[in-house]
Amino acid sequence: MSIASAPLPSSDRADISAQLREALLAADFTADGLLELLGAPAYTALARSETVPALRATRGEGPLETLVRLFLLQRSAPHARVAAVLPVDALLEGGWLSEADGELRATVDVRPFSGTHGEDWFIVSDLGCAVGGAGGIGSHDEGVVLGVGGASTTLAGLTVRTPVDSALDLGTGSGIQALHAAQHATRVTATDLNPRALHITRLTLALSGAPEADLREGSLFEPVGEETYDLIVSNPPFVISPGARLTYRDGGMGGDDLCRSLVQQAGERLNEGGYAHFLANWQHVEGEEWTERLRSWVPRGCDAWIVQREVQDITQYAELWLRDAGDHLMDPEEYAARYDAWLDEFDARKTRAIGFGWITLRKSAAGSGAAEPSVTVEEWPHPVEQPLGETVRAFFARQDFLRAHDDAALLAGHFKLADEVVQEQVGLPGAEDPEHVVLRQNRGMRRATKVDTVGAGFAGVCDGTLSAGRILDAIAQLVGEDPVLLRDRTPAQIRLLVEQGFLEPVGK
Repeated sequence: MSIASAPLPSSDRADISAQLREALLAADFTADGLLELLGAPAYTALARSETVPALRATRGEGPLETLVRLFLLQRSAPHARVAAVLPVDALLEGGWLSEADGELRATVDVRPFSGTHGEDWFIVSDLGCAVGGAGGIGSHDEGVVLGVGGASTTLAGLTVRTPVDSALDLGTGSGIQALHAAQHATRVTATDLNPRALHITRLTLALSGAPEADLREGSLFEPVGEETYDLIVSNPPFVISPGARLTYRDGGMGGDDLCRSLVQQAGERLNEGGYAHFLANWQHVEGEEWTERLRSWVPRGCDAWIVQREVQDITQYAELWLRDAGDHLMDPEEYAARYDAWLDEFDARKTRAIGFGWITLRKSAAGSGAAEPSVTVEEWPHPVEQPLGETVRAFFARQDFLRAHDDAALLAGHFKLADEVVQEQVGLPGAEDPEHVVLRQNRGMRRATKVDTVGAGFAGVCDGTLSAGRILDAIAQLVGEDPVLLRDRTPAQIRLLVEQGFLEPVGK
């Protein structure tokens, strides 16, 4: 029997899910409990799909060791040992456990997950398909439902977490985005093309003690018709591949058409002021600027912030996803044929590389006064500090401020230096003056930008007390420069420092 056709626990027995949750918490089967039991090396090894250290750490017969072996490592355990920890009869009835020859096995992977504010959640996925699970992340099996991986946690960290009335998780998978949304949205709708994913999402929500979501089967926005939302999130099957072999990763459209369609159609489904967050892949096509390709995806009436985090050449990309599905373990000739098919697909589309990153849309609020939307497309492959939801919200707020302030208004404005910004001076040892000055953030995007001595001096004294113009007049007097000329040439630098988050506007 394939994984994707194996029976799942009943999603209609909330009482059984509640009993299981209570038992898991009583045994400290939580993210913190696992870390304490396994230790950091074994805990992080699990994230690499290496189970031997965890098996060594769970040789005892305590409640937590039993649960780790049963649900995380997919090992069998004696009936009596499990019954000392779990309500076995109820779980057998509900389909969470199966029994053979006095040994019990879990029918699904159940993985502790710590929520945004430390909530104890449990993510359900197919056996062997949890990222960091006993069987690794890859699968040849069509229709399997994966657990939480790096992409899922990245998207969750990017999402703006303000209270909203309605949220849509498009392509919910195991339900992690719906689970996050349930904490700050009155109504959550979750969709997926795979009915098995919807079933597992219902289990994830119930086992985590979260409210039920409105679950709908279908592709892209088809299940929600013309309904609109305050928040849309999607970690879609964005892999650009020759065909739709694996539902959990392959979009089934040519090239990057699935991601493009998703982004373009989101504009009509967003309420004013609403956000849409996507992870996506996009093609770098010969003779075309990738930035312009992505600008063309942004729907009318939306501001956008698009960040390219990584670029892979087509051979690296093909190898990554062939290994993801375990194709490198098959017959060498069959592997070579599949590899060849990927390269044929890229050649036909003149694709030379694939970009990966984040796309955030915000439906422009009425009365913003913006004649044109604000669309920022940039490359930032450097480390960032998650969660970034507040950084994303503040980015769009600064765009609104800058669009509403011309240079004269900017000079009349008051600013303060953002928290944890440091200054670095670069130059030859012993030199009287630095070759250049760098401002660096230690929070959020962790940006760094070069500034001249005026820009560095200006930023250093910004505490919200004096207007920008008065600060520049004082600097002009100190350096012996014409204050009028300094006022003329400095607003562009101030605008850049505000846009990138080094300076924050202060209301006066």
